Amino acid sequence: MRPFEFVVPSDLAEASSLLSEYGEDAKVLAGGQSLILLLRHRLISPRYLIDINRLPDLASIREESDCLKIGALTTHRAVETSPVIAKRFPILVEAEHRLAHPQVRNWGTVGGNLSYADPGGDLGPPLTALGATVKLMSNRGERTIPLSGFFIDYLTTVMEPDEILVEIMVPYTNPGTGAAYRKESIRAGDRPVAAVAATVSLNGNGNSIAEAKIILGGVGLTHIDAKQAAQCLAGNKADEAAFMEAGTIAAGEAQPMSDLEGSEDYKRHMVRVLTRDMLTLAVERARSG
Repeated sequence: MRPFEFVVPSDLAEASSLLSEYGEDAKVLAGGQSLILLLRHRLISPRYLIDINRLPDLASIREESDCLKIGALTTHRAVETSPVIAKRFPILVEAEHRLAHPQVRNWGTVGGNLSYADPGGDLGPPLTALGATVKLMSNRGERTIPLSGFFIDYLTTVMEPDEILVEIMVPYTNPGTGAAYRKESIRAGDRPVAAVAATVSLNGNGNSIAEAKIILGGVGLTHIDAKQAAQCLAGNKADEAAFMEAGTIAAGEAQPMSDLEGSEDYKRHMVRVLTRDMLTLAVERARSG
């Protein structure tokens, strides 16, 4: 591992200034659960590590009038055990239950997880399906990016070298909307063979689908928005035949590669099954919510 200088800024402004000064020679350290892996495998060799763990106000969960705001330094464990998130977005609690192991959830942060952009990450698919946005800050100001446009390639996001992810905003769902997430893995906490997050909004009668969103994880270089599968559901009955058709289309939109987690064919099969099951569960929740 290449030697580096460890820097601890006192506030967000100083952290932004340091990133602006050091540019691509610096990396931000939050929980470190993802960053340490990159360092250990020598995928990155920064000259400076900027520790933002002591920055105030970045570890919070706040209910606003139109959305839930999650600070970037909020740990996975805090999300997993939050009564507010359990009430508003149980899909995120489900995702956290499946994320790695308790030790990782105790230290890892939501912002770090998203910034890492692992295609097998557990939070990207459900947050994207929920229509979440992220706030990025730098010396040049701040900007808000839909999470659907945040991940662009393997371990790559739209963030510039001088930007820090500071907050995630999750809009509240309307009545008649349900969401579900599940991943299939060899062992609990492992990387996914495949993962699917789905949100479904029903029409007034509750029997047909007004809109759907299907996000795939672990079956491509980044999370995949299965748009064709979602579009085939709009206006159709919310029944098993429609869900099976969407699952078949989603399996075709997946881009899996054979590896230790499974063959390409098996991963497509799991996308098909998980899509059907998550749509079924999302509709059940939409009707009961």
